[in-house]
Amino acid sequence: MALVLENIRISTNMYLMTTDHSGPCRMGQFYMVRGWDKYPLLSRPISIFDRDDEGTKFLYRVVGEGTKILSQMKPGDEIDLQGPYGNGFPETNEQEITLIGGGIGTAPLYFAAKELKRKNPDINIKMYLGFEGEDKAAEVFSDLDAEIIVKTSGYITDWVDYENEKLIFTCGPEIMMETVCKKAEPFKSKVYVSMEKRMACGVGACLGCTCATKEGNKRTCKEGPVFKGGDVFYEQA
Repeated sequence: MALVLENIRISTNMYLMTTDHSGPCRMGQFYMVRGWDKYPLLSRPISIFDRDDEGTKFLYRVVGEGTKILSQMKPGDEIDLQGPYGNGFPETNEQEITLIGGGIGTAPLYFAAKELKRKNPDINIKMYLGFEGEDKAAEVFSDLDAEIIVKTSGYITDWVDYENEKLIFTCGPEIMMETVCKKAEPFKSKVYVSMEKRMACGVGACLGCTCATKEGNKRTCKEGPVFKGGDVFYEQA
């Protein structure tokens, strides 16, 4: 169990929760989060937005009963966090990296940017963030040491300079990530995608979150959520 320290609404139906949970984790991993007893039956998989001396933070959007309950939690409430789970973004020695996120898929990219900079202060990070008119959500990324491009209309994938982006981490709607892979492929860029699937257990036991890859079905919660883009969108790559 952990304690909620803060739970604030930052834009329409989007919240940032801070908990006192600490411990080792990797960029791109997630927790199975639960703030209730019996109903809803399943915990909710939520990626790590940030981990610092204060604790673990989660950026989430209210889309159903579970996340609605989370949005109503107050400081001092107990919350069940199981994890961290999953295969996160890979370490890199590259001096330049591009992060592309859409909507709530931007969440794991904040911690990724912080970790990349912590391990290599000289790395140049460019972030492309797409929101549907939710410009206030972008404000939580403003303290990062990165070049940040925010778009609240159109497609964020149209703004990326693929020819000069040799390493890309991306998370968001599948159609967005598929487009990134398709546009980056002619330039032989390395693309890693963080897939979002419904998860029941988070540890690979139930097989409910399988993801088709060119090597067969993989468990998003275990072998993923991060995959090589060409392994998932292999018909496009």
